[in-house]
Amino acid sequence: MKKKEGASGMAELLQTTLCYLEHNGCYLMLHRVKKKKDVNHDKWIGVGGKFEPGEDARACVQREVREETGLELEQAEYRGMVDFFCEPWPAERMHLFTSRAFSGTMTDCNEGTLEWVPKEQVPRLPIWEGDKIFLDLLAKGVPFFHLELTYEGDALVRAVLDGRDLMATPQPQ
Repeated sequence: MKKKEGASGMAELLQTTLCYLEHNGCYLMLHRVKKKKDVNHDKWIGVGGKFEPGEDARACVQREVREETGLELEQAEYRGMVDFFCEPWPAERMHLFTSRAFSGTMTDCNEGTLEWVPKEQVPRLPIWEGDKIFLDLLAKGVPFFHLELTYEGDALVRAVLDGRDLMATPQPQ
């Protein structure tokens, strides 16, 4: 995959956030059904979106949660970074958060339908295969992690967690 090179010579990644709000054993999930041209169309994901100029990850996640749900984050735990690679989409670095501390009244989202889903049912929803990996890491309480996910279309073809290839075939000894 070709990546856009910045002034530093480093490949630039689209910067985004994703947050899983937790309440009563459920995650607040967004069923992406309202936009026709959407890489996530008909998938279930957490809430979040793209950085705006001058934002850092925390400012972005707070704004995105407010815009998509009407809720105000009082505290959010920064859990990891997930890099996505899938032609023809730009490479993306997603900053992953969870939160149990938020307030306000939930509103409708213009990107899809919001629904509280029991955590154990989330992997059975139409979600990306790679999401199952980081949701499992969240469930296990894994400390901050870096996950790289490479897709060909909807198929996950590579997953690397903290430098370890999760899909490599073990070599015989």
